[in-house]
Amino acid sequence: MITPVTDELIDLALGEDLAFGDLTSRAVFSEEQRSTGAIEARQNLVVCGLEVAARIFARVDPAIRVVPLRCDGDYVRAGVKVMRLRGPTVSLLAAERTALNFLQRLSGVATAARRYADAVKGTGVRVVDTRKTTPGMRALERHAVRCGGCFNHRSSLGEHVLIKDNHIAACASLEDAVRRCRERAPHTAKIEVEAKTPAQVRAACRSRADVILLDNMTPRQVRAAVSLIAGRALIEVSGGISLETIRDYAVPGVDVISVGSLTHSAPAADLSLEIRARR
Repeated sequence: MITPVTDELIDLALGEDLAFGDLTSRAVFSEEQRSTGAIEARQNLVVCGLEVAARIFARVDPAIRVVPLRCDGDYVRAGVKVMRLRGPTVSLLAAERTALNFLQRLSGVATAARRYADAVKGTGVRVVDTRKTTPGMRALERHAVRCGGCFNHRSSLGEHVLIKDNHIAACASLEDAVRRCRERAPHTAKIEVEAKTPAQVRAACRSRADVILLDNMTPRQVRAAVSLIAGRALIEVSGGISLETIRDYAVPGVDVISVGSLTHSAPAADLSLEIRARR
């Protein structure tokens, strides 16, 4: 999970907080003072980001001792401690906000993903994320989605072909766009086509697309489209789907439901760091 990109993100985040040091902590505490601390869940959540948080504390001061008490993907209840810490007080306080920002963000995504995964349990449908991620944090947020029990869509524009409405609008037709992709894309690339109407669904079937994305349809329209496709392609459903409605879309024949809110709207989970002076 820790990559050079992760380290760059950590350094940028620490730079925001510590470019001029921690004026308050250094005024209150000596360099020699030591404290212990624990990060605790303040709500029921799926924890994610422990390795990143540990890296942040180490980045601030290698003298900080970090002991993870849980693993990414663990479901914990409010009041459970997920990490213990020991080290210089000024260093613990300097790293606190940045470590919690990452941990709260990633645990929030993982917790949201668990709710969506539970909502379609038993249907055989996969819930996947989208590219609607926080800039620079895609790999971390995709990890959080997996920790919550959901799956990942393509990670970048180069992973597979996805012909969307703007591609079709700028091309002669949906079928022409598919034809061009078959001629020019690598033979290993799957071709997915976005369809908003029954006419586009039929055109996607004629073009022999590998995957048909049913975009912004009602559950009734999805059922009708599934009948039109009749097993000729994998079926993805997307667009405006919430936790309250997702079960209505997980109908027989649908393989994947993509949910942008897994990453773009997941609320931060509530975790806190409590520090005590060593006696």
